[in-house]
Amino acid sequence: MTQTTKVVLVTGASSGIGEATALRLAADGHRVFLGARRTERLEKLAGRIAADGGTADFRRLDVTDAADVRAFVSAATERWGRVDVMVNNAGVMPLSPLSELRVDEWDRMLDVNVRGVLHGIAATLPVMREQGGGHIVNVASVGAYEVVPTAAVYCATKFAVRALSEGLRQESAGDIRVTVVSPGVTESELADSISDPRAREDMKTYRSVAVPASAIADAIAFAVSQPAEVDVNELVVRPAASAQ
Repeated sequence: MTQTTKVVLVTGASSGIGEATALRLAADGHRVFLGARRTERLEKLAGRIAADGGTADFRRLDVTDAADVRAFVSAATERWGRVDVMVNNAGVMPLSPLSELRVDEWDRMLDVNVRGVLHGIAATLPVMREQGGGHIVNVASVGAYEVVPTAAVYCATKFAVRALSEGLRQESAGDIRVTVVSPGVTESELADSISDPRAREDMKTYRSVAVPASAIADAIAFAVSQPAEVDVNELVVRPAASAQ
C-alpha cells in the first residue's frame, strides 16, 4: 500500500488498460473512480476491488460529451472531496487505409481519442488548481511516435495526445504533474473496433506478440507513486520481442 492515499479517476475502465490500472491502483491503496459506457462491467470491477479490500465507485461516462465528463469529475469530488489523479485512457482504433474514406470512423477517433482527453483535462484542471495540485496521465500509443499504413488517423490522434500532454506540462510546471504513457502492442479489446477486413487481418499478425494490460498499469502506477517534486513525463512500454 502506498504511503499517501489518492483519489484516482480512470476513463475507459471497463476493460483492458483501464481495468488493469484500476485494479493496480486500488491494490496500492488508492480510491478509484471508474468511468465507461458499459456500467455492468464497471459494477463487477468495483465489486472485485471491494472484495479484495480496496475502495472503488463508478459512473457511466461518455468522454465525447464534455458535460458528462464534468459530471463524472464532480461526482468523484462529491464522493471523496478531491481529485488527485486523472487517467485519460478511453480510446478507439478502427484502422483502415485513408483511401477507404471511412470518415465516420475518423470522426469517432477524433471524438474519443482527442476530444475525450481534452474533456478530461478541462474537467479536472480547475479542480486540481483549486486544491493546489494534481496529476494528469494521458494514455497515448507508440503510434504517437511513428505512422504505419492503415493507422494514419489513429496515429494522428495519438500524436495529438502527446502534443497536448507536453503543452500542459509546460504550462503547469510546478503545479500539475503530467505523464503520457505510450503502450506498444497490448492485450486489450482495442482491435475489436477495426471494421476494415485487411487492416483487421494485418492486426492479427501485428498483435501476435503483446504485453499484458497489467504491464501498462504498472507503468502508470510507477508515475503516480513518485513524490510530488518528481514528474515522470513520458513512458513507452513495448513487448521485449517487438521491433516496433
